[in-house]
Amino acid sequence: MKLLLITGIKEFENEIKQILKHSGIKSFSLQSVKGYKNNSGNRLGNWFGTHDPGVDSLLFTVFAECGCLDDIYNRVEEFNQKQESLSKVHIATLSTEKSI
Repeated sequence: MKLLLITGIKEFENEIKQILKHSGIKSFSLQSVKGYKNNSGNRLGNWFGTHDPGVDSLLFTVFAECGCLDDIYNRVEEFNQKQESLSKVHIATLSTEKSI
């Protein structure tokens, strides 16, 4: 089982939900979060696409057992390539050793 963490600005909510739905994800958690950027040489680059603090963002938490990870990553990459804004959808995958 894998844990996916997906972040994006609030305006991307529907698109991220559609990516998950069309990739076969049946359930996920969603939280509203504030995104901040520290301009002190952060290696992650332009994470939230703005220099202003407190960007309204979302954090999707997904436990995935299916082989849909590649599809999700491909769909997120395709979505990001179409964006004209500085903000992008970000995704990370973590392995889970045990879950109940």
